[in-house]
Amino acid sequence: MVSRRLVLAALAAVPLFAGPAGAQEAKLPVAASFSILGDFVKQVGGDRVAVSTIVGPNGDAHVYQPTPADAKNLAAAKVVFVNGLGFEGWMERLAKASGTKAKIVVATAGITPREMADEDDHDHGKDKHAHDKKGGKKEAHGHDHGAADPHAWQSIANAKIYVANIRDALIAADPAGKDAYTANAAAYTAKLDALDAEVKAALAKIPAEQRRIITSHDAFGYFGAAYGVELISPEGVSTESEASAKDVARIIRQIKAEKIPAVFLENVTNPRLIERIAKETGAKIGGELYTDALSDDKGPASTYILMIQSNVRTLSSALSS
Repeated sequence: MVSRRLVLAALAAVPLFAGPAGAQEAKLPVAASFSILGDFVKQVGGDRVAVSTIVGPNGDAHVYQPTPADAKNLAAAKVVFVNGLGFEGWMERLAKASGTKAKIVVATAGITPREMADEDDHDHGKDKHAHDKKGGKKEAHGHDHGAADPHAWQSIANAKIYVANIRDALIAADPAGKDAYTANAAAYTAKLDALDAEVKAALAKIPAEQRRIITSHDAFGYFGAAYGVELISPEGVSTESEASAKDVARIIRQIKAEKIPAVFLENVTNPRLIERIAKETGAKIGGELYTDALSDDKGPASTYILMIQSNVRTLSSALSS
């Protein structure tokens, strides 16, 4: 007689997601270049995908150095999602080194890039902002001349374009999951619409003249254009840029002259520059903003929606007082 223990063991060995032939249904292996994009893919892919993220929580994708493990993950992936717009300068080398046969999907396809000003104008005053012919806001800035701003996810309207691109790419790679991907994308887009309304309501309570963000690198251009917030930063669009003494001195003078109340740290940059500006101007440090990466699971910004909510809370608290 077969023992009860052996029967239970045999039952435990049966896969939970067995197909018609009894084989376990494998999840679609996909990779995302950084944590924010990885969250978008997880929201759309749901239980049908296994997502590996290259640059993890609190990581800086601007200066990331890929590892052999990253090459292995790319080689195993069927789809690789990247931000594009020059954000992952290391991705082409990594993809080549990995030998991956995966389709590379640029999640910002269809988004009108915000371009940095070409002119050699370092004045960060609000009257120096220009608009390009496509209607995108350009900032007068002395770094990364003519470069596209890659931080498109900071606009929730753009985030919905990321989601649509991810949905379509997953359907192309896994047609059997079309209904699931379509439903997941629609549900998440509805959450993003609610988030957009929440952000607009919160920022409307801050007097217009106080809606100014001073951070160490220029990551909030799309956010500023979408929600009427002025951006001031001593570094360029990438954390690889180094602020010149002239830029820093000009920002210090501006903070003093305009009595700007607060400056903000970022989770992906060295805090020393902002701490120095705060010390020399008397402006308070208004808190930490999440720009290019999510927090870890224990932090306040472990998903994109939580990240935006955390940033708006931080801004509201510092700028409304």
